[in-house]
Amino acid sequence: MTVEELKSALPNFTDPRLLEILLDKGQIMRLEPGKVLMEPGKFIKMVPIVLNGSIKVSRMDEDGKELFLYYLDAGETCALSLTCCSASKPSEIKAVVEEPTTIIGIPITVHEQLSDEFKQWKDFVSSTYQSRFQEMLIALDAVAFKRMDERLMRYIVTKMKQYKTNELQTTHQDIATELGTSREVISRLLKQLEKKKWIELGRNMIYIRDDFEELISK
Repeated sequence: MTVEELKSALPNFTDPRLLEILLDKGQIMRLEPGKVLMEPGKFIKMVPIVLNGSIKVSRMDEDGKELFLYYLDAGETCALSLTCCSASKPSEIKAVVEEPTTIIGIPITVHEQLSDEFKQWKDFVSSTYQSRFQEMLIALDAVAFKRMDERLMRYIVTKMKQYKTNELQTTHQDIATELGTSREVISRLLKQLEKKKWIELGRNMIYIRDDFEELISK
């Protein structure tokens, strides 16, 4: 990868010297769907920045139940990995690759050096903390204040936007795991949406109406 290609993938970084250091010290990694990039209890040795693709970040409890927090898309990194790196603490989250993804992994020592030397890097870290904090508040509000049918509909919208498609390939169990409920509950709620003709269910597929987001906002 060239400096220009990296600049194109990370448009927030325009300082040529910063881009050169990222390319020189960072490790380009191409990851397949299902790859676990971070998991609870393991130490994080790098700051992963997504160049293309998507990574799902979740919080897990002692029983293995999962709470979806947010996605990492192109040009983004994980605020919680930054925190763990800075504090030399093990990860408290699980990060799983959702689709073919390319990242550049920045070693912890390089992250510390960049924070001291480059305003663009400090701004990137600061904006990451801010945006991820807002997304985690949304996730917390959903658990605390939203009914499960509302959470399911917002989940479907999030997935549609994430994959830019109206056809979601997933199972009822996968959705239940991410939303912290049972498969039976999700199946029942999906059937209700199908009766309204807002979606159509297939084998491990959900076909969604183009105006789904508009329908659920009414």
